[in-house]
Amino acid sequence: MFRRATSILTRPILSGRRRPFSTDLQEAYTGDANFIEAWQKVVPNIEPPKTPLSFMKPRPPTPSSVPSKLTVNFVLPYASELSAKEVDMVIIPATTGQMGVLPGHVSTIAELKPGVLSVHEGNDVAKYFVSSGFAFVHANSFADIIAVEAVPLDQIDANQVQKGLAEFTQKLSSATTDLEKAEAQIGVDVHSALNFALQG
Repeated sequence: MFRRATSILTRPILSGRRRPFSTDLQEAYTGDANFIEAWQKVVPNIEPPKTPLSFMKPRPPTPSSVPSKLTVNFVLPYASELSAKEVDMVIIPATTGQMGVLPGHVSTIAELKPGVLSVHEGNDVAKYFVSSGFAFVHANSFADIIAVEAVPLDQIDANQVQKGLAEFTQKLSSATTDLEKAEAQIGVDVHSALNFALQG
């Protein structure tokens, strides 16, 4: 067996049958000259695609000292609740727990869970119930909060919350498929959070 291997290794390699390596240089491209000429005429007129960053105002630079106020943008898919609002603090219902954000907070991205979002401005506290979303805290004391649904806490009907909690609890106990269980569990979680927010 070793003799056979030695004879194979010492066998001369035919240049005509040599397999190309990935490092070998390719031949010069010889495409359609008319197409290349037409393409070169069109290229300068093509504008690059615009991204969401193109429509946003540039953020101010990170200040050298911590500002006294936190600038908050609170946005929903259909409305803007707060736009460049300067506040003292916001408390966010993150999936990792309640997170207080003050001016000078480190850059953070937090996923929201059903709960109460508190906006503190002096002695005034505005509370919203949010279903889900994300919060983006920037190093320049700006915070962008994007929620799927949000409603002021004082506009929630406690009787409807109790009714919905009982309804989804019943659906969860009688669910037979994984989809029905998941939908019912989401309803129970949201209404339980609503009930807890109203009682707190």
